[in-house]
Amino acid sequence: MSITVDPRRKEKINRYKAPKNQGQNGGANEDMMPDYMNILGMIFSMCGLMMKLKWCAWFALYCSCISFASSRASDDAKQVLSSFMLSVSAVVMSYLQNPAAMTPPWAS
Repeated sequence: MSITVDPRRKEKINRYKAPKNQGQNGGANEDMMPDYMNILGMIFSMCGLMMKLKWCAWFALYCSCISFASSRASDDAKQVLSSFMLSVSAVVMSYLQNPAAMTPPWAS
């Protein structure tokens, strides 16, 4: 039997060091898109509920899905879930109040 020699060079190994967070929110490199989509989803779902605009309710559902898909595991799941449920309820309520097909906002 032959003994194989490890070809890796130990002096060339560099351990990964995570960058230190700067400030309270993690510095400028933090992705804020899930938070923006969450806020937009809440705004559009409230517009869809109050003004009975179906396109606002659908756009709120779209924003909530983006917010849920791009959120981090460390984010608060309750806030994302409440925004998602609010947008789903906006879509359901807008179709319960008026079951006709949606007309685009630019059509008269």
